[in-house]
Amino acid sequence: MKITDVRFTTYDLGKLAKPFRNSILVTENKRLTLVEVDTDEGISGLALSAEGSARFAVPIRDRLVGEDPRDHSRLWHRMFTGWRKPVVKGDAVSAIGSVDNALWDLRGKTFDLPVYRLLGGFRSRVPAYAAGGYYEEGKGPADLAEEMLRFVGAGYRAVKMKVGGADIGEDVRRVAAVREAVGPDIRVMVDANNAWTSAEALKFGQAVEGFDLAWFEEPCWPDDHEGMARLVGRLTTPIATGEIEFTRWGFRDLIERRAVDIVQADPQTCGGLTEWVRIATLASAHHLMMAPHGNHYVGAHAVAAVDNGLIVESYAGLSPWQDEFLGGISFVDGDLVLPETPGLGIAVDRAALERAARTR
Repeated sequence: MKITDVRFTTYDLGKLAKPFRNSILVTENKRLTLVEVDTDEGISGLALSAEGSARFAVPIRDRLVGEDPRDHSRLWHRMFTGWRKPVVKGDAVSAIGSVDNALWDLRGKTFDLPVYRLLGGFRSRVPAYAAGGYYEEGKGPADLAEEMLRFVGAGYRAVKMKVGGADIGEDVRRVAAVREAVGPDIRVMVDANNAWTSAEALKFGQAVEGFDLAWFEEPCWPDDHEGMARLVGRLTTPIATGEIEFTRWGFRDLIERRAVDIVQADPQTCGGLTEWVRIATLASAHHLMMAPHGNHYVGAHAVAAVDNGLIVESYAGLSPWQDEFLGGISFVDGDLVLPETPGLGIAVDRAALERAARTR
């Protein structure tokens, strides 16, 4: 079996009716990017991708065409080396990760196994949380609390909300409203998206410690390892971070500096599932749990594969343009149930997706 092509396709599905924001970014558009790897035996692998990854299609394709897709370690090394100076970083790693995930989908189809079993097969269902709680025009604490209650009503036992996009006092009130609404038995996470200095994050973290938060995510700048280490040492709330960190070497530094309690390597951004499992092994050696950032279609396979998988992120209700066109994974009693179909099991309604992109 030989690889014959690597293809990225972005579908522009128009504008959101109501934009939303975290502490730094506003989401206004609906777009979906797929990456596919073809072979000479007619088997193709498919995964989701970041929109900007397409610009790396040619160098990655040149490294892969003619290679055997089953050689996952060697192919990852080929994608990572020999074409970019001084080192591969940033969006290029995310592009490699997208292709790597598509290659795992291809391998699953080749060996007639779901990806989580190929990667380790620790369990077949994993807990999920609903990621939401974004800022919107006219959305107050009561509206936020109502949103979180909708997630709980849908079966989630864990919910995540944004902080860092308002003053600290207002964000404390927002957290209080959510905790009061969902009660003591629902896990509540907060995510600042790197909004604060470590001093500001400490002030907020101390103010909300009475609300029994499951974690405090991305409290300050991602390269401020010393600042995050201070938070790890001074707060009882676990510090979760790593969604925009790259490769095992980046996570080595984060972990060895004791700047994280819960490792959030994104199975795409960090370099793909091949690299994610390596990072999970490193985290396990330090008794740390993995809670990947990103889409649940890949994240569920990652968490199900390893013994230190904690929980999976799910964008419940935030990406209806994806939910309308993608399927293949079930949500039951707060858990994602892994598909037993070969590969990642992502079902794409291609005809509907193409119609929507043409008629937006």
